[in-house]
Amino acid sequence: MEITHTEATLHEVPVEVPHLDDPIRSQYVFVEVETDAGITGHGLTGYLYQAGTKAFVNEEIAPLIEGENPVETERIWTLAHEELNPRDQTGPWSTALSAVDIALWDIKGKRFDEPVWRLLGGAQNPVESYVTFGLSEFSEDELVDVAEQFVSQGKTRLKMVVGRPPDPIRDASRVGSVREAVGDDVELMIDANYQYSFNQALELCNRIEKYDLTWFEEPVYGNDADLLADLRQRTRIPIAAGQNEGHRFRHRALMENGAVDISQPNVCFVGGYTEGKKVASIAQGFNLDIANGGAYPYQNMHLQAAMSNGWRVEFHYVVWKASEELYRDPPTPDGNRVTLPEEPGLGLEPDHDALEAYRIA
Repeated sequence: MEITHTEATLHEVPVEVPHLDDPIRSQYVFVEVETDAGITGHGLTGYLYQAGTKAFVNEEIAPLIEGENPVETERIWTLAHEELNPRDQTGPWSTALSAVDIALWDIKGKRFDEPVWRLLGGAQNPVESYVTFGLSEFSEDELVDVAEQFVSQGKTRLKMVVGRPPDPIRDASRVGSVREAVGDDVELMIDANYQYSFNQALELCNRIEKYDLTWFEEPVYGNDADLLADLRQRTRIPIAAGQNEGHRFRHRALMENGAVDISQPNVCFVGGYTEGKKVASIAQGFNLDIANGGAYPYQNMHLQAAMSNGWRVEFHYVVWKASEELYRDPPTPDGNRVTLPEEPGLGLEPDHDALEAYRIA
């Protein structure tokens, strides 16, 4: 079997969000890899360097891998690394290769009639999940209302955004209001998306430790490993990071520096399943769990289910609902768990009519 054609396209999907007058629009790069055996694989990435990612797939990776055997994922990953990224840069290289690698594993699963999560290791199915509900666009009252809606649906693991703007007093009030509304039995996580300085992050930790948070995600500028390690020693709140790191070496540095309690490789950004599994294995060596941060549940659930240290799949409301537009009947979380498909490959059927309707390049 040989790769005959690889193409990336760019799509923008509007998502209606409770309490907001206008939909939130987000962009996704969809990759399709065709073979001479009639098997086609699909990959996805998004929100970072979309135009650059699309161009990198079409102009750099596609001609390099044409004629290769798509099930030889490790060899193709290494070839792309040696030819296109010998100095371990990230950026569009990582997002582009991620989408292509996901598509290749989709082909591999279809070729061997097994789901990707089983080929990668098959540690568990179903897998635990959580919902990112708390958008920065919500007022404090709206934040509480949306949290209560999800709890009423049986989803009792919730994450909210903080740090926009980076104001520890405001964020502590918002976290406190949600905790009071949902009660102590609901797991609550927060994500600063790199927005805080060390001192601001520490102040917020001091103000909200009493609310028993499951983790504080990417609290400080640039995932600075030294600052994260220092913060981790000064707070009882577990620290999670890594969703945007583009290769295993940055993840290893976070672990070696004692910077994280939870490692967060995202297969749509780290280099696909081929690299994501390596990060998960490094985390096993440090006795750390991995959890999906950075959204894209239908791709990341396969890595979480594959590994014995896989812990949580993130259903970020905006990306979750956009993905439901792009695929036909994808699995949905039942309470706090999601059951992965037994269909071969990713078990996802792209909706080509929707992809065409939302295509912008």
